Amino acid sequence: MKKVIITAPCHIVLPKSLQAAGFEVLDTPAIEYNELLEVASKAEGLVVTTRIKVDRTLIDAAPNLKWIGRLGSGLELIDVEYATKKGIECYSTPEGNCTAVGEHALMLMLSGMRHLIKSNREVKDGQWIRDANRGTELNGKTLGIIGYGNTGSAFAKAASGLGMRIIAYDKYKTGFANEYVEEVTQAVLKTEADFVSFHVPLSEENIHLCDALFLQELQRQPYIINTSRGTVINQKDLLEALKMEQVSGAALDVLENEKLSSYNEEEAEIFEALNSLAQVTITPHIAGYTHEAYYKMSAFLLNKLGIQIVE
Repeated sequence: MKKVIITAPCHIVLPKSLQAAGFEVLDTPAIEYNELLEVASKAEGLVVTTRIKVDRTLIDAAPNLKWIGRLGSGLELIDVEYATKKGIECYSTPEGNCTAVGEHALMLMLSGMRHLIKSNREVKDGQWIRDANRGTELNGKTLGIIGYGNTGSAFAKAASGLGMRIIAYDKYKTGFANEYVEEVTQAVLKTEADFVSFHVPLSEENIHLCDALFLQELQRQPYIINTSRGTVINQKDLLEALKMEQVSGAALDVLENEKLSSYNEEEAEIFEALNSLAQVTITPHIAGYTHEAYYKMSAFLLNKLGIQIVE
């Protein structure tokens, strides 16, 4: 019987549908890399998220592998080039959680401008402070989106009813302007955006895309939002930009290192400093982590595999 190994938590619709399609499903959401190496030889399909790196060693250990399915967006942990040479199809499901990410980015922008978290904490502490929590309206402001793929376009759609000017830059895509989004150069975005939101994949060229130079070139002290990958932003440079008021604040759903217990002294100092600033909001990589996305990522993968969904 054909075997599929699932290496991460997923909606029940995925193993249920795979089993109905005739697959033996090894549902092991906590499996480690070395354990996977030992059982991969008979696998025809492999389902992953960001926990397991699918490198050449793992691919070679699975000679019967025909496809790799990524629940979510980004194939950076899969050696796609090598897999393709081996005749292995690689699928991702960015359509499954893009709405969730877009809504989360919108929430981060709104809560930052209305001091939602800070003022709520103060009320819980018995303080009723109004003047220091006077908000800023989004209407009439300019939202700049870097990367206009699934999540970038979802954020633009979510923000389109707020009376904002929405501009977007994508290095690899053109002709995407519509009734609520203007296509601009990166230079224009850096000059005119009141908010800069990152929606780019993790790649060599995008590591520390937002560094000291990038931040220095921003003209309007914008609010920075990142729901893509943590290493897109150099957190040390961001901290300095916040101190120098080159940017007005930041909302981060992702960090350069999300294993807080593994921090060295410098990482801990930067994290604590960012976390201590009232104009900084950090959430634990939950932008795409909704109940609906949990289902949709599995459903989209099944559709791409041509497997009927069994509820």
